[in-house]
Amino acid sequence: MSVKDNLNMIHEQIKSHVNLNEGHTVPNVIAVTKYVTIERAKEAYDAGIRHFGENRVEGFLQKKAALPDDVTMHFIGSLQSRKVKDVIDEIDYLHALDRISLAKEISKRATHTIKCFVQVNVSGEASKHGVAVDQLIPFIKELELYDHIEVVGLMTMAPFTEDEDELKSIFNQLKMKRDEVQALNLSYAPCSELSMGMSNDYTIAVEAGATFVRIGTRLVGKEE
Repeated sequence: MSVKDNLNMIHEQIKSHVNLNEGHTVPNVIAVTKYVTIERAKEAYDAGIRHFGENRVEGFLQKKAALPDDVTMHFIGSLQSRKVKDVIDEIDYLHALDRISLAKEISKRATHTIKCFVQVNVSGEASKHGVAVDQLIPFIKELELYDHIEVVGLMTMAPFTEDEDELKSIFNQLKMKRDEVQALNLSYAPCSELSMGMSNDYTIAVEAGATFVRIGTRLVGKEE
């Protein structure tokens, strides 16, 4: 299927799962293009996608240079501190703020405010990056010390599982923590957004209130 056909299907599924009665909004679809060519990314642009996500510095810079200026670029992978200087001022949203050392480097290198999602390891899996749930509030409060960081929301990666109850629990836990941070009324951490849900579980994330979903294989395929 073409990217346009895939996107139309995704939009229909999102509309059927978003709960507007609970105040949820239709989420932004981020095309995760890390496994596809620049030509395929351009096809996604032509289909109407304006949010693009990459998890490697080189791929991020290549896609940003090749795509039109009106795209919003999301860095969605773990960012090594030593590579911050190479990419930070090109990022619109960073989805993986997960440690103070990274916050320090962003504060040192960025020349404008970076919209950041704090990555939370809700599932507790050792293989996943992210701040532990019970450490999230202290971590958020410590970020006040660092300029050029705005915590716009929280992000998580759920386990790859077909257990819908487990997925619902994880996404709802992230939403509860988002609401908890919001209630602190911190000027540097409005924390209104939720980045959660990927190709295999985005409909469940939408039901839980995702405002950004990160979709790769289901939208653009996997070519490289």
